[in-house]
Amino acid sequence: MSAEIETWVDEHGDALYSYALSRLRNPASAEDVVQETFLAALRSQDRYTGKSSPRTWLIGILKHKIVDLIRKESREQSAEEIENMVEPEELFFDRKGHWRIKPVDWQVHPGKILEQKEFMAVLLQCLEHLPDRLHRLFVLRELEDMGSEEICKDLEITSTNLWVMLYRARMRLRGCLTENWFGGEPC
Repeated sequence: MSAEIETWVDEHGDALYSYALSRLRNPASAEDVVQETFLAALRSQDRYTGKSSPRTWLIGILKHKIVDLIRKESREQSAEEIENMVEPEELFFDRKGHWRIKPVDWQVHPGKILEQKEFMAVLLQCLEHLPDRLHRLFVLRELEDMGSEEICKDLEITSTNLWVMLYRARMRLRGCLTENWFGGEPC
């Protein structure tokens, strides 16, 4: 078993780093969580039963390390950047609540688009443009599939605050995807 573990860094390190970087946006943080993942795997190698592939097991550990880091960083950040943001409604709607620019008809089933690597590259690029706090919340909720209650508890925010921030993140992502993927006019 230990001879196999020694090859994991070479075999899975790049994949784990790419996964971490896509969620954390910071190369140094991605490197740190990947290192922590390998250390945790080494410490708990006796619990690896081989029922899943080593990469699947390592990504499971990595997900927990990413969530832990996001929790830690979110507690340390102030909410001032959220307070000073332009409301997404002002970007998309006029004072009467009408669309400033009508949404483009996507004409493709979203499930098929998600499978496309090019779309994921654009989505990750759009995520890069979100403020850090919105990015973290979106990653925890939508990519790491963490429950709302758990996010609110960990980040010490109300459920109303969570939903407002997720709404803002989704609206910004929608505008970015419309502009950069679906070929619509910029919002």
